[in-house]
Amino acid sequence: MKLFSIIITAFIVASFLTSCHHAGVNNTGTEYMPDMGVSVAYEANKFVDYQRNTWNEESVKTRKELAMHNLPVAHTIPRGHAGGSSSMKAVQGRDRINSIATPKNGYVPFYYGDTPEERQRAMDEIIANPFPITKSGLAVGKELFDINCAICHGKKADGGGYLSRDGSPFPSPAANLMLDRFIDQSNGFYYYTIMKGRNLMGSFHDKLSYEERWQVIHYVRSLQAKKRGVAYTAAFYTPTEDKK
Repeated sequence: MKLFSIIITAFIVASFLTSCHHAGVNNTGTEYMPDMGVSVAYEANKFVDYQRNTWNEESVKTRKELAMHNLPVAHTIPRGHAGGSSSMKAVQGRDRINSIATPKNGYVPFYYGDTPEERQRAMDEIIANPFPITKSGLAVGKELFDINCAICHGKKADGGGYLSRDGSPFPSPAANLMLDRFIDQSNGFYYYTIMKGRNLMGSFHDKLSYEERWQVIHYVRSLQAKKRGVAYTAAFYTPTEDKK
């Protein structure tokens, strides 16, 4: 009887010690009754089977099909937009010929390399701001500029930011965007600089979404228009024959 009790005790202790262990780098670990705490989910963007999912035979789609990217549901509207508005047409790429349909905060193709020649091509080809000038958009642009740009360029975009003042560790100050040579630049100059950086300025493509980049450009342009004492309209950033 004593031997039997020892065996039972040893079995219980062994079961307890082996029933759970911590997760590792490539190991999810194990736990008692895992279905109570671990969902039967899919490994997104992977072709491999998920070991906890045993329902493949009963599904009308394979795990690979369910795990990969799919198209949005029909008639999906980007967050923050209402169907039929002018901005919605711009987002859908229906406002002009050869425009690119883009989601509000999603990835947008950028077909320009990181060379001086490609910079110039972007400056020549990227002209119109795809988003309308709105009071709310300019407010968003100001907030984003103050957070991401003003520390170098200054809140007035005049190059007087904290890191450009006396004692700055940088060998050259940030650009004064209120100078005529920057005011007369195309929108492509600013968009390319945000995407690829310029001189000591690094790229901000991963910090600002597609729309956020353009709202920052709108805000900078509004400061430039104020500098020249004119109203900020689409005509301000659309080059005339004299500017080309």
